[in-house]
Amino acid sequence: MPNSYTQLYIHYIFAVKYRAAQIMPSWQKRLHLYICAVFNNHHHQIIQINSMPDHLHILTSVNPSESVSFIIQQVKSESSRWINENRLSRSRFAWQSGYAAFSYSKSQLKTVSLYIENQQLHHKTHSFLSEYKQFLQSFEVDYNEDYLFVELL
Repeated sequence: MPNSYTQLYIHYIFAVKYRAAQIMPSWQKRLHLYICAVFNNHHHQIIQINSMPDHLHILTSVNPSESVSFIIQQVKSESSRWINENRLSRSRFAWQSGYAAFSYSKSQLKTVSLYIENQQLHHKTHSFLSEYKQFLQSFEVDYNEDYLFVELL
């Protein structure tokens, strides 16, 4: 077949290691721009990105030549290295080892994009852990409570 045609959209969610509130408003937008550049360098297109101090949401169109796990590994390693090299965080910055990735159809993009854009409002009433569990349940993903993010005291 001479041509391949795809239309793939993924919503990624991942957290700062130990869910520490390390993403500061003073450099949050710079982080978003850096992560967008990593995705773009891998020929994926960012549709929406937003973060809270302890986690990040990204909606992208996907280049099918790279796996979901590969691109997230690249984004997490390159962005944490950038944060540490630029000494943006008061302590060593790292992302949690896991992530979530959910697929959507084109007709759902506006809704998902608005959801990501409004993270600050959403998290006034919902914790990250409850949000994460809700996604897992909505997508009917089997999970073990023992392996989910641990609530910080």
